[in-house]
Amino acid sequence: MDPGTEAILADYNRARRELATWLAAASAQDLRRRSNGTRWTNGQLLFHMVFGYMVVRALLPLVRIVSRLPRPLGTAFAALLNAGTRPFDVVNYWGSCAAATVYNRNRMARKLDRTIESLARQLERETPESLALTMAFPDRWDPFFSPTMTLNEVYAYPTLHFDFHAQQLSLH
Repeated sequence: MDPGTEAILADYNRARRELATWLAAASAQDLRRRSNGTRWTNGQLLFHMVFGYMVVRALLPLVRIVSRLPRPLGTAFAALLNAGTRPFDVVNYWGSCAAATVYNRNRMARKLDRTIESLARQLERETPESLALTMAFPDRWDPFFSPTMTLNEVYAYPTLHFDFHAQQLSLH
């Protein structure tokens, strides 16, 4: 297995352990407390961190399709998505607020486990050629999206997102 793939899988497993630890240690009051630097509570932010992995499952087929289109079409698609950044931000915020009511402390860890298991199975089947597929991305949607990303970078993205938001938790 490629060392990059091994590192991504190790990071996935670390995120699973960290989420499980936080959820086991957090009181209901801890989860309702406002996080640091976001409008979300800790519980909502934890779901948003899980959601980053869920998003990647949806992005993988999109990268496979768009990477095969002529580059100007992919760039135009990313520009269109960037133009919708404001509505995306609203949906991203309220969606995580609402989803955190469904994916509570009990369901959230199971959802991350199932999502990571699926991503890991897919990643282990990738070839160097498939991991090198590139797509233009809406880089205004997330600080970890760059104007062009490889499939490998998309697989690595959710843990960067997870680690960034972990610093904003106020669970202690």
